Amino acid sequence: TCRHHWKGTEDVPSTAKSILTLTVNPAIDATYELQELMPGQTHRVPPANERAGGKGINVARVLHTQGVPCFAIATAGGAGGHALRQDLDRSGLRHHIIPVAAETRRSIAFVDCTTRLTSIFNETGSPLLEQEWNDIRHAVRGALARQGESRSGVLVASGSLPPAAPAGFYAEIVALCHAHDVPAVIDATGQQLIDSAKAGADLVKPNHHELMETLGDSDLPSAARKLLSLGAKAVLVSAGAAGMYGFTSADPEFHWRARLPRPFAGNPTGAGDAAVAAAALAFNAGTPDIRAVLQAATAWGSAAVLMPFAGEISPRHREIANELEITREKDAPCL
Repeated sequence: TCRHHWKGTEDVPSTAKSILTLTVNPAIDATYELQELMPGQTHRVPPANERAGGKGINVARVLHTQGVPCFAIATAGGAGGHALRQDLDRSGLRHHIIPVAAETRRSIAFVDCTTRLTSIFNETGSPLLEQEWNDIRHAVRGALARQGESRSGVLVASGSLPPAAPAGFYAEIVALCHAHDVPAVIDATGQQLIDSAKAGADLVKPNHHELMETLGDSDLPSAARKLLSLGAKAVLVSAGAAGMYGFTSADPEFHWRARLPRPFAGNPTGAGDAAVAAAALAFNAGTPDIRAVLQAATAWGSAAVLMPFAGEISPRHREIANELEITREKDAPCL
């Protein structure tokens, strides 16, 4: 392994352009805190903290809390959808809700205050109607076509899709973005991840489990490079305590890696969304340098672990960015 090592500072310029997020399969996130989670036992717990969630909404919420202009597109249906809409209205986050017949799903997290481990149960959601998929496409086209201060600098399509989603839907979103000269950041798994790479997504962001399972490859760098070979321009891979990896088609023989000197204990729910938010901000500012993207994404993702709920990051994110160990690595020996 060839290494060039240093510690840097977080440097993500601000921009007037808005970041657009798409959440096709949002959820009401309910978080319960209990003294100890004992499987098979009855627990008495205080009321859950409930808020609008889903990966794209979490990305937008993180950006909004940092004062970054953003606009969230999401579906909503039934009583859960009503609660989701109300929470977004209260948050002050600019959004467009696409009404659907299906009930908005729930995601339930149980935080064990003794072990600090979090157990998450995600409902899959219900299929959407064909017209509802067309309504989503129409909303995205309209948002991408906006001009002036509301114009989009980057789009983030993030999270699972409902059952029976159209094949290649995220690839369609990438094509729509590129037709409007807008970078596309995709956080997906399975065939949607592969199709997004083939469509030339500017950045894809799986975690290491999702990446290796999707590509059928137990070697993380090898699996990431397969996404580059399919057409993705850049790949970010979060790997828990091992840190985060960054790969680009412009420099495919090397990869970057960012790690904390020590792992943080806390709630990892939403850490990946915070990392995507930081990456999107870097692209939005016209700074898609992979090292800068990796540093900001790792800092924001780590700062999210320190917060109790998804959609928030600790104000320590700049301090964390300065602590990161960042290396440039090559699998073959240097000549």
